[in-house]
Amino acid sequence: MAWFRRTPEQARQRAAQVCREGPLAAYLSVPFADPATDVDDLELLALDVETTGLQPGRDHVVAVGFVPVVRGRIELAGARSILVAAPVDVGQSATVHRLTDDVVAGGVPLAEALAEVLAALRGRVLLAHFARIEVGFIERACAQLLGAPFPAQVVDTLDLQRRLTAGAFGQEPAPGSLRLWTARERYRLPIYRAHEPLIDALSCAELYLAQVAEMRGEGDLTLKQVLA
Repeated sequence: MAWFRRTPEQARQRAAQVCREGPLAAYLSVPFADPATDVDDLELLALDVETTGLQPGRDHVVAVGFVPVVRGRIELAGARSILVAAPVDVGQSATVHRLTDDVVAGGVPLAEALAEVLAALRGRVLLAHFARIEVGFIERACAQLLGAPFPAQVVDTLDLQRRLTAGAFGQEPAPGSLRLWTARERYRLPIYRAHEPLIDALSCAELYLAQVAEMRGEGDLTLKQVLA
């Protein structure tokens, strides 16, 4: 059976069988949440990565930010922002995330940052806005540095926003309406400075809580209903 046809939990079990000891093995040792779990009982990790580009096979991580969301509450005590030393010049991407070569040079190795992310993610659902970026770079890092796949349960606030704004007939949302900062305007959430990894992770977490409150309405809402 191909990897993409397995459930996240089946993929975790398979990956755990081939992963050697280390941070990824520790992450894989914890079963994923039951899809029937109510969202109010979930533990998630809102994650943002800043990179030199959008292609995991070519570009590099320069910073990571994350913050836990535990049973409907954002836990700032667990928040982290990590600079990552890139093996190449940051180039024009510095105009987006404002992390220059001099700043990035003081970062930790990618392996160290990855270990911190995997430890924080253990037993939690990955939460991100346009999550394929975060997932893609973590997958690449796990394959290169740890020699094993990276299965995960993923909730994508961009995906949730698309569903919430599609309307009764499923029409395509207006251009730009799915961006993180535009999506936050729907809920009158505060305006923060963009492209700082911890701030973006916090912004994603706040948006998620607003979205699930709207999706719940008067009924139940489970992990299965919000999974990407």
